[in-house]
Amino acid sequence: MPAAKVQLQVEAEVLAAAAAYAAAHGTSVSRLVEALLAAVTSPASPPEATPVLTRLRGSLRGAQVRDWDAHLTEMYEGDARSST
Repeated sequence: MPAAKVQLQVEAEVLAAAAAYAAAHGTSVSRLVEALLAAVTSPASPPEATPVLTRLRGSLRGAQVRDWDAHLTEMYEGDARSST
């Protein structure tokens, strides 16, 4: 797709900071603006699963919230009784 020219109005300090950032990262302010616009207009993709998440996926299948609640109640009420 051919590039289109756009005129933007931004504060001078913001533009100077953007130019310094772009130079430090080997790009241009135009590319920064393009990347930002592409990021905010593209549909959100789910974050990539980490190795830990991948290993845990499905490990709680069939678990009931009330079982976990009972476990926590027993664990913390037991701690409260033993510390008094």
